[in-house]
Amino acid sequence: MKGKTIRYKDDGGLEVIEIDVPDPGIGEVQVVGGACGICAWDLYTFRHGAKAPSAAPPGHEAIGYVAKVGPGVEGLKEGDRVTGGGFATVRNVKATSAYLIPPSGLADEYWLVEPLSCVVTGVDHCALKIGDRVAVVGCGFMGLLLVQCLARSFVDELIAIDIAPRRLELADRFGADRIVNASLGNIDEILAEIKASGIDTVVDASGAQAGLDISTAIVRRGGRINLFGWVHGPVTFSGNAWHGGGFTVINSSPAAKIRDTFPVAIRLIERGFNDTRPLVTHVVPLEEMGDLLAGVVSGEIKDYIKGVITLE
Repeated sequence: MKGKTIRYKDDGGLEVIEIDVPDPGIGEVQVVGGACGICAWDLYTFRHGAKAPSAAPPGHEAIGYVAKVGPGVEGLKEGDRVTGGGFATVRNVKATSAYLIPPSGLADEYWLVEPLSCVVTGVDHCALKIGDRVAVVGCGFMGLLLVQCLARSFVDELIAIDIAPRRLELADRFGADRIVNASLGNIDEILAEIKASGIDTVVDASGAQAGLDISTAIVRRGGRINLFGWVHGPVTFSGNAWHGGGFTVINSSPAAKIRDTFPVAIRLIERGFNDTRPLVTHVVPLEEMGDLLAGVVSGEIKDYIKGVITLE
């Protein structure tokens, strides 16, 4: 079956290409259409090229509709809406990765199951206790999903820190008790005040050196720094601060998951506990993906939080 997908160029950018997709093999289903979210990893690869260290595959946040069922597959049928695949209008995916989406009127572009599954892992590694005080540093798409989850977790205080007013407004809307703009001139005084309040866990969702520095500055002695965001490349930290502070430092990347988080993420979206609709700021077809990413990485597109590609 013929379809289309994208290919990242070696020197940056992307192109839309045609592909031939065979019938699904043993244990596979063929999925068509639907939508796929744009990850920060995709933006990194678009900017730096397919030969960059840890370059992204062509998408990994898709859902679509089963068109064919391969041999040995049970529990799925043609027409089912499932997770799986990337920026391809037709793709074969392992049936074990094709989680069934329950009947719902929620549009495809808002069923961002894969990124929310990563957020579930992030919250799992917070090891929360009722009444903990928690801060989220970095309120991009993933940070705001973290705020949505943590606001329902019986924390005593939830602080959201970012430099973008619109993102902080959303964090406030989603249940943060306090929002802090890190671009303020008196930020050092504010961070010292936050540290004095006794922050048990800081989730660093910034993916930036500056975010890690803020996380180190505000966590209490003996507290936890949860490294959720991905910094592409080396980072530095104060050995004196980390040793003297007695912090527990935990990596909550997807590889650190302690359970199957996809079913959890699906239930959270189904019940409306996590609402991606205010976070999806741009939805375009596959043919316009290059223009969208170019506008985002150049800064010409303002107030971008999450882009989704429709796969018609």
